[in-house]
Amino acid sequence: MADIQRVIVSVAFVNLGGVELLEEKLQTHKEKTTAFIGIRNDITTVQGARRLLDLGVVLFTVDTGTRRVIYHPKIYLVRGAQHARLIVGSANLTPGGLNNNIEAGILIECDLDNSTDRALVESIEASFDAAQAEHPNNITKITTAAQLDAQYEIGLLLDEMAASPPRPSSFGTSPSNDATPRIKLKVTPIFSSITAAKRAAKKAVAKAMATPVAEDKAGYTQQEEEKALTEGVELELVWQSKELKRRDLNIPEEGRNTNPTGSINLDKGRLPEDVDHRHYFREEVFDALDWSPSTTTVDEAFARFQLVVRGVDYGAFDLRIAHTTSTNTRSYEQRNAMTRLSWGLARDHVANLTLIGGRLSLYRDRANPKRFLLEID
Repeated sequence: MADIQRVIVSVAFVNLGGVELLEEKLQTHKEKTTAFIGIRNDITTVQGARRLLDLGVVLFTVDTGTRRVIYHPKIYLVRGAQHARLIVGSANLTPGGLNNNIEAGILIECDLDNSTDRALVESIEASFDAAQAEHPNNITKITTAAQLDAQYEIGLLLDEMAASPPRPSSFGTSPSNDATPRIKLKVTPIFSSITAAKRAAKKAVAKAMATPVAEDKAGYTQQEEEKALTEGVELELVWQSKELKRRDLNIPEEGRNTNPTGSINLDKGRLPEDVDHRHYFREEVFDALDWSPSTTTVDEAFARFQLVVRGVDYGAFDLRIAHTTSTNTRSYEQRNAMTRLSWGLARDHVANLTLIGGRLSLYRDRANPKRFLLEID
């Protein structure tokens, strides 16, 4: 749309990945953009709010004062000189809302020469213009990062450094009989950055340069990181696979006389480009484990893994991790996986055709780095 004069974004939930999807457009029209975002909802993150502030948009946070009442309107309004475009629906400013989820919305093209269309647009603008004056104790204009930090400190905003672990809806003791396959959508899923891996990459660069790491990707100092740990943050996402295939799940290939390997390669997956997966698992993810030589070229260790498959918790398993130490092989030069996780007794719960196309997420307990959680979904 030409001659854009005003943009209003109103959403319940915001995270960094969602803002990044619209960042280019928001940056272009930052002086004309106002964003109203919900907080105190256990979803909106300090990183997402900070990015909006850094982009230069006019930012308001909406705090209802209770978790039982959520600020929930999802409205995207762009007004030009003669036309306006209005989207009203269910999509929040998150990768899920803008891409991954099944959402609903309606796009309304408004002709501002039409009195009815103009009245609709003006009523929406007037409603948002009056919102802070009508609710001065609940709607805050954010002008500094310190305001967001203060909201984070009292729990009104989440920290994306603390990965959201699965919340199992049930417990299982036998192989899943869930026969529902993963739904096939027309869009490619967008996944959030693996912040722990980015932090590890930054540490590696700093180590190579013999320079201490002052703060992590999200802008937190070491002292703030330690405080987060003491306040109950337990799990962090350290790896996520690409779409799972038969081999990953130990399901024999159709029409082939093949034997399952009993393990899954911990490969590049969805790690950031600057993370070398050949060293990442041994030196970062599993560095706290007790490693010992299995052969002249393979080290092994064992760890406790909680297994959650599509919302069902199957309990904890002691699983073997093997790491090939050779760095002068063709496999290493081709950047193949050097680390493998053996499924062991957990295999009965993962060798399921309906899990093909899903993804495996690996979480580490931040308080006890020898404990892990595996989620397949």
